[in-house]
Amino acid sequence: MNKEILRLAIPNIISNISVPMLSIVDTYLMGQLGNPLYLGAIAIGGTLFNFLFWGLSFLRMGTTGMTAQAYGKKDESEISGILFNAFLIAGIASLFILIFQLPIKNIGLKLMGGSEQVLELSSAYYNIRIWGTPAALGIMILNGWFLGMQNARWPLLITVFINIGNILFNVLFIYGFEMKSEGVAMGTIIAQYLGLLLAIGLFVFSYKMYAKELVSGWKFKADQFINFVNVNKDILIRTLCLIFVFSFFTAVSSRMGDVQLAANQILLQFLFIISYAIDGFAYAGESIVGKYTGAKNSKGLKRSVKYIFVWGYAFAIIFAVFFIFGGEWMLQKFTTNAEIVDFSVEYLPWLILIPFTGTAAYLWDGIFIGATAVKPMRNTMIIASFVIFLPVYLLLFPYLGNHALWLAMNLYMLSRGLLLTILSPQIFVKT
Repeated sequence: MNKEILRLAIPNIISNISVPMLSIVDTYLMGQLGNPLYLGAIAIGGTLFNFLFWGLSFLRMGTTGMTAQAYGKKDESEISGILFNAFLIAGIASLFILIFQLPIKNIGLKLMGGSEQVLELSSAYYNIRIWGTPAALGIMILNGWFLGMQNARWPLLITVFINIGNILFNVLFIYGFEMKSEGVAMGTIIAQYLGLLLAIGLFVFSYKMYAKELVSGWKFKADQFINFVNVNKDILIRTLCLIFVFSFFTAVSSRMGDVQLAANQILLQFLFIISYAIDGFAYAGESIVGKYTGAKNSKGLKRSVKYIFVWGYAFAIIFAVFFIFGGEWMLQKFTTNAEIVDFSVEYLPWLILIPFTGTAAYLWDGIFIGATAVKPMRNTMIIASFVIFLPVYLLLFPYLGNHALWLAMNLYMLSRGLLLTILSPQIFVKT
């Protein structure tokens, strides 16, 4: 079981860490310019796309869990159908976003707030990056499908390829063409479309039978489509709550001032490193739990859950120790602005708690997705967001300021993990 988990988890950890590493490089490049306005622009512009792409991340999660179950049942027709349905919804969503990109931007920037200069830079960033939407969703779906097929190698290759390309393009545009936030956006969409071409090539090369069936032999089945939508609507609600929390966090930060926004943005990059790394085991959980659920192998399912938690918490402890001893050093490497560093150091202890308060939530999410037990995920996320996070912030912010925001974030993570632990027996019912 350890070998099976690590075979899937290690590639996912590497590819997942490369995702926040991309944001980290963007943050670093903007930080070296010495002006917090550029960091703020990336924070707000990036949050808008988090809203869009996290909101549609059900396409990856639902595709992984349902494909893994079909793989466990050895149902080839359903495997093809899941991929088709995911692309159908992604195509509709991409068209909608591109048509309504202007009102989406206007509403998003108004809700986020921030200084006039930061919003102007964020707008320029958005106007370019929005055209990468079809590529971002296509990559999301194919990576999810590969994971459902128990293949973590191709998502690793695709993600690393995109992120290396993105970094190179960003450096070129920022230092070669003296662009600022627009250069970051341009580098991102070029890398995304190149990554989509690679993903399609790997799919056609490695899964010729499914590629041929999608082109010529597969027929649309309404019942499969309805089932896909029913599973993913609950994941969508869950994800919208997640987006609300992080968008609210950034919006509140922006209203504190440009320095506070920049500091919280850097600390959030550290949080994303932790979450994406531990999500490597959550992604392994999606694949393995989905397979055992589809095969109705209760023994294998229970063993996989046990070992996923052992490995997940081992990594959580490593991250906590690293940030205890190296957190301040990392902050100093991120920006040349001493005021931002000093402000960040004050709130670093809250970040060190995240591996302990958040790991259970990350792991259970993957396990519940693999079992397609999505309603408990939805319900616990609603409670954690609107009964825990928001009230804690609103009650304590007048007294604790930014500390209240980070306390609310930790309690939000902790409550998700505790609630899913209580509800976890539900995932074994299907087997």
